[in-house]
Amino acid sequence: MGASFCVVVSMLILPLALTGAATSTSVVSGSWMNTVTQAPEESVTCDDLQGLSPGQSKLCTLYQDHMPGVLRGAKDSTKECQWQFRHLRWNCSTQNENSLFGPVVKLATREAAFLHAVSAAGISHAISRACREGQLSSCGCSRSGRPRDLHRDWIWGGCGDNLEYGYKFTQGFIDVRERERRTRKGTKGHARTLMNLHNNEAGRRAVVRTARVTCKCHGVSGSCSLVTCWTQLPAFREIGDYLKDKYDGATEVRANRRGKLQIRDPRFNLPTPNDLVYIDESPNYCVRNLTLGSLGTQGRICNRTSHGMDGCRLMCCGRGYNTQKVTIRERCECKFHWCCYVECKMCMKTIDIHTCK
Repeated sequence: MGASFCVVVSMLILPLALTGAATSTSVVSGSWMNTVTQAPEESVTCDDLQGLSPGQSKLCTLYQDHMPGVLRGAKDSTKECQWQFRHLRWNCSTQNENSLFGPVVKLATREAAFLHAVSAAGISHAISRACREGQLSSCGCSRSGRPRDLHRDWIWGGCGDNLEYGYKFTQGFIDVRERERRTRKGTKGHARTLMNLHNNEAGRRAVVRTARVTCKCHGVSGSCSLVTCWTQLPAFREIGDYLKDKYDGATEVRANRRGKLQIRDPRFNLPTPNDLVYIDESPNYCVRNLTLGSLGTQGRICNRTSHGMDGCRLMCCGRGYNTQKVTIRERCECKFHWCCYVECKMCMKTIDIHTCK
């Protein structure tokens, strides 16, 4: 992103990181997230969103036209979590109608850190895009400043995604939940609030950091005599990839007596506001333990030839695997006909499916 745009964003972002004072014990609530992902997007109302905190309910009433964007962002973040972890022992499984991700969100693990970050990113992404598309009454196209490194002959001012507004709205809507209930400094509940706020911030920043300047040529016969540029967000998959990298490199922290988070191992670098942090080690996801939010890996499909986490040796945790032959139908021998359609045959194919014991 251009330098001037980064300056604008840096003025909006108040780093919570490891020094902010916070006042809540709440975590990502399975009830409200579950309601959001199941509510009707086109006609969602505040009454549909059960489980909101008092502060979120007030914001919902004030910004009712934003709720479809909140819904889209929540759905996108849930799907993205399941995609990013599809080959891991914990695969971001949804459990039941009462709790979207189950007890795993109550543990201060790196998985909970990712859930907070991707949820904040999903809503920020959706609201920023909704502004550009004219769906919200209180915002429109981005008004970010012209990047300093943009070619001087190019025009700045196309209708860009409104990152600034998406960031600020999401900061208010997500973080208010963490700030409403007071806890005593130095307690584990206070540490968890600091962790949640930090990871919420990292999710919003991921949206800003992955945005880019996009330009379009105008002119007769593609002469490109005029170039217009604007700020554009990437597909949410790119943001998910970015946050998955942050998950892999998350930093373990703890609360000190002053009520702040600090790294457990001084040999590691201090995490930035863009990084994810966690307090507790993850449970053993090999074994089914619904109290801890682990569904286990029994019955999970694995890749017999892979040496990665999706491989049968690691996925099945040394228990071995079963192999079953399955016959599937698939399109084959496809031919393109001028003009303009593709004709395929349906073929039967037998494959081996490996599942963990």
